[in-house]
Amino acid sequence: MKIEFMQKNLSAIKADFELIFIQEKNSKQLNAYKDFFKLYNYKGEGICLDGANKRLFVELKSLNYEDIRLAFFNALKSLEKLNVKSVKTKSIVGECVVRSFASMAEGVIFARYCFDRYKSEKQPSHLEKIFFSQEELNAKNFSKEEALIGLHRGEVLANASNFTKDIVNEIPQIYTPLKMAEDAQNLAKTYKSISCKVYDEKFLEKEKMNAFLAVNRASSYPPRLIHLSYKNKNAKKKVVFVGKGLTYDSGGLSLKPADYMLTMKADKSGAAAAMGVIKAVAELNLELEVHCILGVTENMIGGNAYKPDDVLISREGVSIEVRNTDAEGRLVLADCLSFAQDLKPDLLIDMATLTGACVVGLGEFTSGIMGNNENLQNEFYEVSKKSGEYACVLHFNPHLRELIKSKIADVSNTSSSRYGGAVTAGLFLDKFIRKEYKDKWLHLDIAGPAYLEKAWGYQNFGASGAGVRMCVNFLIHLLRKAK
Repeated sequence: MKIEFMQKNLSAIKADFELIFIQEKNSKQLNAYKDFFKLYNYKGEGICLDGANKRLFVELKSLNYEDIRLAFFNALKSLEKLNVKSVKTKSIVGECVVRSFASMAEGVIFARYCFDRYKSEKQPSHLEKIFFSQEELNAKNFSKEEALIGLHRGEVLANASNFTKDIVNEIPQIYTPLKMAEDAQNLAKTYKSISCKVYDEKFLEKEKMNAFLAVNRASSYPPRLIHLSYKNKNAKKKVVFVGKGLTYDSGGLSLKPADYMLTMKADKSGAAAAMGVIKAVAELNLELEVHCILGVTENMIGGNAYKPDDVLISREGVSIEVRNTDAEGRLVLADCLSFAQDLKPDLLIDMATLTGACVVGLGEFTSGIMGNNENLQNEFYEVSKKSGEYACVLHFNPHLRELIKSKIADVSNTSSSRYGGAVTAGLFLDKFIRKEYKDKWLHLDIAGPAYLEKAWGYQNFGASGAGVRMCVNFLIHLLRKAK
């Protein structure tokens, strides 16, 4: 799909179809087409197709970035089955020109996404081009440079999100730890600014990553620790992302119920998101040093599986009592966070589909933001609101720390209470964060939005690419602060 900004009035642009966004129910736009709207009883809500004049009227609820994304998504979705190759429209500009154009591009590209590789009959769209006119819905002034920066950023973020979706949506019989390692290596081959190191089980043994190794024990596939790195010569900050990469999670000996195993191919969403982030960082050429540490394995069942009642000695030397083998992601992350801290980051962010409790607490569309530094949490939250992702700050409670104490080890991998499970999982991870990094660390529980078995907003069935846009937007925010 080609997205192009043209310094022409809309009438001077040739295209098969025109998109007309109706911003308010009682606006002048409604009066301009009142006879047509009266005939079709259209009052500015939803979509209305004028096939004779090759126009599509689309509701635009507000100039909020999220509403801009949704309006373009709905518009493109409505046209995808028609024999239309090109469309044109006026630009829509809200508070910030760059963010507005980025939002338009994101809406367009998300509308084109479809994971259909296992469908015998595919339904490809005929749409090839969309033109944005210099004419703007509210007649605001903006420069071509701002428009192009915004469109480029939107394309990069949306394509990185779709790249992440493809990984998460891929089926477990195909997407093994070895496949994720292959994809990481291919990413490094594609982008000269990215390098990749893949470490095997022997390296994990040498590094004493016993918690990570325990989770892998019953899998027929070996684990992989993947280290992707991007280093800009003018780097202002060093940021390290840690991603949970469970390519499949059966629950281990603490076996999940059958219906809960469905969608567990999505337990690799944190690692996939980290890969999407570094892809976007490379394409935007951000002045940062970015590392991604991915802990990749399966959690399966077998005679050699790790067991409830086991005690594991982590890379940090912290002993862990295993009370539930389905609380495996935090075990992998514990050793990966330890490894990541050796890189001496200015900011450390982990992403994981960690707890069902986070979904219960925040709903299916919202990620949890945790950590020790409330100012950092709040700063990340404020940036996330403009990124198109929903997030909520969950504060650590010192009384909840008591719930993960163990009588036989330093910490238990599950809480002694059924309540507050998202926070106690975050507090478990905090046990492996060294004192000097306590205030530089954020834990993002993306269990809710990472994968849904229904379409929502401008997201299709399946993976949403959760984590990518809010993290990249935060990195851009950090660079603005550094100037």
